[in-house]
Amino acid sequence: MSDPNAAPDPAQSGARTPEPGAHGWVPRRIVCLTEETTEWLYLLGEQARIVGISGYTVRPRRARQEKPRVSAFLSAKIDAILALEPDCVFGFSDLQADIAAALIRHGVQVTVFNQRSVDEIFSMLYQVAAMVGQAEQGLMRIEAMRAGLQSIEAAASRMPRRPRVYFEEWDEPPISAIRWVSELVGIAGGDDCFAELASEPLGKNRIIADPSEIVRRCPDIVIGSWCGKKFRPEKVAARPGWQEVPAVRDGQLFEIKSADILQPGPAALTDGVAQLHRIIQDWSERHG
Repeated sequence: MSDPNAAPDPAQSGARTPEPGAHGWVPRRIVCLTEETTEWLYLLGEQARIVGISGYTVRPRRARQEKPRVSAFLSAKIDAILALEPDCVFGFSDLQADIAAALIRHGVQVTVFNQRSVDEIFSMLYQVAAMVGQAEQGLMRIEAMRAGLQSIEAAASRMPRRPRVYFEEWDEPPISAIRWVSELVGIAGGDDCFAELASEPLGKNRIIADPSEIVRRCPDIVIGSWCGKKFRPEKVAARPGWQEVPAVRDGQLFEIKSADILQPGPAALTDGVAQLHRIIQDWSERHG
């Protein structure tokens, strides 16, 4: 016979109660409002804790088949999230502040990270790993990613010349690279044409008001990552005054998918930077 005075089993009651772990209490029902925390939890083998994800999630691909999609980026299905009874919600940046506030008012624990640099991404990854009781594994994976970046940086240092790189997040109006992308361009062996804008966290503050300034800075390579739509190199090449831009003249117009470079998590620090380095290294071999 069960003890009527015993505490209810959270697994049976559906209560939003964290579970005990080796290092304290860890969340067991997590909603990820952006892709990078979803990808990281899968890499840590903790995907069973995820009960809801962003509709923009493509990494890992299996997450779209396994987890309900409950948010976009600037909006979320609050009722659907509450129905999942999360004991933790992970969000990203001030742009999700309204979503976070709505959930907090319903008593949900919300952790919003605001990582904009490579080091801040690593900090976020460690914090998430520690929160789910995987600090040791998280550190091992972080060190492996750091070693990968150091290897790329060492190879880039041997290149005889660094290209000028214009990274475009959006075309109309043109928006230049956010900080972690600008830093990864540097690690990969290039120089960001608009490095002075990279520290601006909001896209609206990285708008290049005078598009002819891009032409004046003579990028050797143009990389597009138009979040939500396909990069069109022929459209870029046809811009007024761009015919003599070195990148256009030499056919150095490339796309890196936004899921690989514009998500401030594992993807950017592995696949994203690797693609940047290949593009820059190929250019260097032609112009060395």
